[in-house]
Amino acid sequence: MFTREFRGTTVLAVLAFSLGTAFAQTPNLGEPIDEVDITAWDIDVLPDGTGLPPGSGTAAQGEPIYAQKCAVCHGVNAEGGISLALAGGEPLTNGIDTAKTIGNFWPYASTIFDYTRRAMPWLQPRTLTDDEVYALTAYLLAMHDIIDEDEVMNAETLVEVQMPNQDGFIPRFPERMP
Repeated sequence: MFTREFRGTTVLAVLAFSLGTAFAQTPNLGEPIDEVDITAWDIDVLPDGTGLPPGSGTAAQGEPIYAQKCAVCHGVNAEGGISLALAGGEPLTNGIDTAKTIGNFWPYASTIFDYTRRAMPWLQPRTLTDDEVYALTAYLLAMHDIIDEDEVMNAETLVEVQMPNQDGFIPRFPERMP
């Protein structure tokens, strides 16, 4: 006669065998990705500047780029349009409904570069050159008086920028912070 313990062990063994067989079979869809393809999409920039590419730009160079490629969504003075405002905004101490902008919310200048490079312009993401992204970042920082208008932003200078809300965040992974 089978005991309850033996029956349970038998069921577990059959289940383990069938799951192992099921997981061993794959649909064989797609093909392995090439390292060159991965490199083309591996363009993230960390808060400490890791991943910033070569290039540079100034606020003066960024102003016409903003007018041509950004103002249609973010407004003429970056105060909002069909997309959120990038400029203005009251201090965050005014409450949770306060508009979050570059000057009062973003903790690192490298985050502006990273997001702009990967996601903007909205209908044509990843079409800006690295120099254009540096110039746009400089323009937005100068608009908030975070940097001087004649400062050159590049991989070395961008990480030195002290954002007004840099200490306003509790990082999820503090070991990754600069």
